Amino acid sequence: MYTALYRAYRPETFDTVLGQEHIVKILKNQIASDATGHAYLFCGTRGTGKTTTARLLAKGVNCTSENIRPCGVCNNCKAIKDGTFMDVIEIDAASNNGVDNIRELKESVKYPPAVGRKKVYIIDEVHMLSTGAFNALLKTLEEPPESVMFILATTEPQKLPATILSRCLRLDFRRVPETVLKSGMKSICQTMGINIDDGALALVAANADGSVRDGLSILDQCLSAGSKDISRDDVLEILGTAGEDTFLEITDAVARHNVAEGLLLLDRVLADGKDVRQFMKDWVTHYRNLLITKFVNNAEDMLNMSCENIERICGQSQRLDIMEINNGIIELSKTMADAKWSTQPRVLLELCIVKMATGMLQKTTYVQSQPPAQQALGTKEGISVPGIKEIKNKALKEGRPEAAAESVFDAAAIDKDALWHSIFEKGEASSASFNLIRTGTELTDIGDKQFVVAASSSAIVNYVEKKKKVLEDIMEESTGVRRDLICRVKGDKCGGSDMPDIESIKKNAENALGIDIELV
Repeated sequence: MYTALYRAYRPETFDTVLGQEHIVKILKNQIASDATGHAYLFCGTRGTGKTTTARLLAKGVNCTSENIRPCGVCNNCKAIKDGTFMDVIEIDAASNNGVDNIRELKESVKYPPAVGRKKVYIIDEVHMLSTGAFNALLKTLEEPPESVMFILATTEPQKLPATILSRCLRLDFRRVPETVLKSGMKSICQTMGINIDDGALALVAANADGSVRDGLSILDQCLSAGSKDISRDDVLEILGTAGEDTFLEITDAVARHNVAEGLLLLDRVLADGKDVRQFMKDWVTHYRNLLITKFVNNAEDMLNMSCENIERICGQSQRLDIMEINNGIIELSKTMADAKWSTQPRVLLELCIVKMATGMLQKTTYVQSQPPAQQALGTKEGISVPGIKEIKNKALKEGRPEAAAESVFDAAAIDKDALWHSIFEKGEASSASFNLIRTGTELTDIGDKQFVVAASSSAIVNYVEKKKKVLEDIMEESTGVRRDLICRVKGDKCGGSDMPDIESIKKNAENALGIDIELV
């Protein structure tokens, strides 16, 4: 009968374990010096070698070799490999999670080993034990007989009681790097006489996402096609799914405002058999990963991904504005909710891509021929307006110092949304959280000495006040004149001192119309 690759090529000695050198070093040293503990806790995501290492440790303490242990060739090592060794007991806590199961274990612990030096209990998925079972295990786990060893394995250590954690030597298994996975799978293919190119191996390793078992399962699928030569296209055809590269590409297309590329990429993915609703769900997860990596360094544990994929996502998050990430998450979430009840979810997703790629979700108008970073100051007609510094310099060159002193500023001609957007673009370099206030603020007025910002809440006002100096500095850099920032909650009519009042409006109207106006 055919044996799956992850079972056929399971490591039989510590030297063949992939990507867990820090754990192998500890266990080999303890075995060599006969200083093994009585209870271990192996933590890590699926496919990183927890159960395999537990069996290797059980071999090590029962191996009869005089040299390096485990040797993998003595009778005890072979018996443990075949699952016939009486003193190594594997328990699945998912199906044996009751108090009665632990009572049976406590009774069997009293008996000495029948064949080997140590009786080893390997409890897999230990977080599935009930509260009563954990309590029943406590005393035995803390002070077992000298010839007994417990090895607990779990993917969710946070679910274990602190009383269990404190009684075990905890070892955390890391996700295996793609380079190590590629090397291991290439060795297996050479042993089997399979010719697989590096591009195909890289794709398999990327989709394994740090799990050796997942990588070997994907490779098993590829080998099942019967061909001795495997290319990258063969792997893509067999997977039929959108990997991390796909989400990086489509997100880049949206960020570059390339609607056609985004739609064609979606068409290609769906033509390969990817479910449109699942694609939306995975894309939201990708945007969430972008959000996390934009603010959190070393986010491997939070994202539960390989280091290589983290680096790719981190690079893209630095290129994207926080508003683009925000809009992507919100719009895709809305589209997912609508797609639950729609018979045409693909159309909704295509519309979502168009909205995100054309800038329909932002206040500023999207112009395809000009990237957003180049849209700094502009009039409402799209014509560039010089700042105060340029007006002063021009007036001085023309020999009109009085005009330079007046610093005439045409606020009506300035596109306030574009100016405010450009200020945020420059301010992002000073603070990673700078753009958090963009959605809650609006530039409402610009005067000769002041500019007024309306905020959606008092909390946003307080945050703007903290960034007041930075905003004033960038406004001065953008317009050439130093202005004081006034921030208030939307609807508050209190303005700056340079804003026209009722009397000045009345006087201007009387001069323009040539009549007297009486205010009632």
